Amino acid sequence: MTMTMTRLTSATIGLLALSLAAAGAQGVKLPETVTWTAYDVGSGGYNQAVAIGNALKNKYQVNLRVLPGKNDISRNIPLRDGKAAFSANGVGGSYLAQEGAYEFGARDWGPQPVRSLLLNNSDALLTIVSARDANIRTAADLKGKRVAWVVGAPSLNQNITALLAFANLTWNDVTKVEFGGFGPAMEGIINNQVDAAFASTISGQAYKIASSPRGIHYPVFAHNDKAGWARVNKTAPFFVPARGREGADLSKDKTAEAATYPYPVLMTMAATDTDLVYNMTRAMVELFDDYKDGAPGNTGWDIKRQIFAWAIPMHAGAVRYFKERGLWTAEHQKHNDALIKRQETLAAAWKAYAGKAPADDKEFARGWMAARAEALSKAGLDVVVTAW
Repeated sequence: MTMTMTRLTSATIGLLALSLAAAGAQGVKLPETVTWTAYDVGSGGYNQAVAIGNALKNKYQVNLRVLPGKNDISRNIPLRDGKAAFSANGVGGSYLAQEGAYEFGARDWGPQPVRSLLLNNSDALLTIVSARDANIRTAADLKGKRVAWVVGAPSLNQNITALLAFANLTWNDVTKVEFGGFGPAMEGIINNQVDAAFASTISGQAYKIASSPRGIHYPVFAHNDKAGWARVNKTAPFFVPARGREGADLSKDKTAEAATYPYPVLMTMAATDTDLVYNMTRAMVELFDDYKDGAPGNTGWDIKRQIFAWAIPMHAGAVRYFKERGLWTAEHQKHNDALIKRQETLAAAWKAYAGKAPADDKEFARGWMAARAEALSKAGLDVVVTAW
């Protein structure tokens, strides 16, 4: 891990040394070319990155190269290996990478020193959707209902686990209906095979459910229920309260009081050059009016929508910019320091475990789960993800 971090630092410094483009009267300084990874071509995250790239080119003559990746691993490899400085990633590639969980618990990965710059908190939701005729008005109404479990999608199922906890429910309190993929699970709502599933409100499947005879509804996750939110965040610290206004059967006049998480997360590695991160953050904020209407969901990058105490730490370069804007508080710093301590605890546990780990991959994974949980517990930190 140290070697890859060093490569990233060297690559970044090299770019800066070769060509720093002093861009515009605002003083933003970025290389002539900046590389991001993002979700696959045509995805919301990819389209947003393209719109941001157009604004960077028009205002600062900076080329944004966007590398599409089909999954969390493919989006993170270029960051780890110094081929890209940033990623418009999701919870899997950011939070789960930090935790060394799921795919990042494999032998050639382990917990990653990830950092955020900005979070996209748009009007769309990533939450539980239900059939209107199932009468699931609140999270508590999920009890006894049929809920989709997608085989081979542990992080997706973990999201539902966390949201069930809001109402003090578990999978034992609902009827688990297994599906082979996300698409079939959503079709299952339409076909009356299941009552609820996890999805994006702007997905094509959500619109299909809304136009079907069953209709669509988003269970309420009351924002003032502090105990409910504490239970959610113990299992999934990345969920945040949100008011959904964009998506199937949603509008400015018809909103949903719900739970969601940021997407995309503009992230990097801890070793990325501080000046580069500072200028990328500054450019994103100060160019906002130039790209906010360039792709669906881009309004979520607004500085006014930022959450400065989220599930992964912010990079020192981003913190520097937010301090200049008077937005960074002592509480934010305390939260950030605690997250960095968590990453250091995980890194030390991985180093100790990997040096004596079993050769068999399944045994390796089981052993890491146990070693990880033990290290976090000893440090007085929540384990959060216990098994995968």
